[in-house]
Amino acid sequence: MIYYLIALLVLAIDQASKWWIVKNMHYGESRTVIENVFYITSHRNRGAAFGILQNQMWFFIIITLVVIAVLVYYMQKQRNGQPLLKIALGLVLGGAIGNFLDRIVRKEVVDFMDIRLGAYHYPIFNIADSALVVGVILLFIYVIMDSKQKKENVNGAHRS
Repeated sequence: MIYYLIALLVLAIDQASKWWIVKNMHYGESRTVIENVFYITSHRNRGAAFGILQNQMWFFIIITLVVIAVLVYYMQKQRNGQPLLKIALGLVLGGAIGNFLDRIVRKEVVDFMDIRLGAYHYPIFNIADSALVVGVILLFIYVIMDSKQKKENVNGAHRS
């Protein structure tokens, strides 16, 4: 159940922030949050991360539906999963649904978090993207920890 609560929270924050950007900022408008570091910039993306695969809407819709189905199936099987796994899967699910809704409703993804460090300008992103990235990182951490734990259990069983 916690998976879905996390996903719902991510989805609500993501969609509310995107709604605010669309209603209160013109496309391309930028507002400084931290000078030379962080800006809120109204941007749209018809592709994936870093603007790749522009205008491949059906590809993203199909892939996202598959990802959502696999996540929900896995979450149903892992009802007693570890807290880290639950958080990670909830973040990934919420992020995937957030950008999916943009693609269905707006035919593009609303991005607005704009990071600039010196000459480096990171691609503009949103809350759903952030949740996806953090969720995937947590999944990697979980897999590493789980693998290490299983290896220790096997080695401990062989010593007995």
